[in-house]
Amino acid sequence: MKLYRRSVLAGAAALSASPKAFAQAYPNKPIKIVVPFAAGSATDLTARGLAAKLQELLKQPIVVDDKPGASGQLGASAVATAPPDGYTLLMGTNSTNAANQALFKKLSYDPEKDFVPIMRCVTGVNVLVVNNELPIKSVAELIDYAKKNPGKLNYAEASASQRLSAEMFNKMAGVKIERVPYKASPQALGDVMSGQCQLMFPDLPQGLAQIDAGKVRGLGTTGPQRTSVAPNLPAIAETVPGYSLVYWLAVFAPAGTPQDIQKTLADTIAEALKDPATAKAMTQGRMEISPLPLEQFAAYVKEQTTWWMTEIKAAGIEPE
Repeated sequence: MKLYRRSVLAGAAALSASPKAFAQAYPNKPIKIVVPFAAGSATDLTARGLAAKLQELLKQPIVVDDKPGASGQLGASAVATAPPDGYTLLMGTNSTNAANQALFKKLSYDPEKDFVPIMRCVTGVNVLVVNNELPIKSVAELIDYAKKNPGKLNYAEASASQRLSAEMFNKMAGVKIERVPYKASPQALGDVMSGQCQLMFPDLPQGLAQIDAGKVRGLGTTGPQRTSVAPNLPAIAETVPGYSLVYWLAVFAPAGTPQDIQKTLADTIAEALKDPATAKAMTQGRMEISPLPLEQFAAYVKEQTTWWMTEIKAAGIEPE
């Protein structure tokens, strides 16, 4: 009788502990990181560099799934509607989780209500590149050429940061370079190389690779001063005072993800970012590791949303 009573009590104790036990078991299956931009983009490279280290630390496969399109809306929507269990994450950006609210009249997801911020991972700048056939070798020469040749220059763009970089340049430099939107950055940059478009503001990792290969000419970067990862490129602000745009890449989870899973993810990502090899893989030596976790990152996203919406409006960009 005593043995039976002990067995019942033990079973009850096990059942009462089971929710915690299940929580502690996270993760117990593969995790997917959705990238809302194309393979080869800075977002994709960052996600793949991080995934390799997370797989080692979490002891589970980490799958990177590229879902480009609609300025990141396709990928962001896929995560917004995923179960909030920590197994589907978004490698979000200032485009998907801040700027898109000002660029589109209607989004397929709610950047504020559909996600919880886990960790900012990387910050970076864009780079102004032009087709090699243009007789332009500096920002000042581009401004002069654009003023003397109205209607002859087009810029390619495939993200909010690329578009705002160009429209801020238009407004602050007093020029009018026309927009040509693309679904993916590699295609857009390819058309600049071929001469279909004349210029672009790709992210620095992507742009610098083609500058180094001699396929486009680099004129300047979008940060407030020269970046340490490409010190030979002047900041556009050296010619256009006050010009500045910095982008960020970060991990988000679906809203409703349990807090213990959020903390596990944030702590593990923070550990991964401390590893020099992982940092190099994520940034290609052309961005900055810039960790900002949970509550701090949530406050940063709110600040950034306000900044992007203000700057987009100031640049005269109308929502589509």
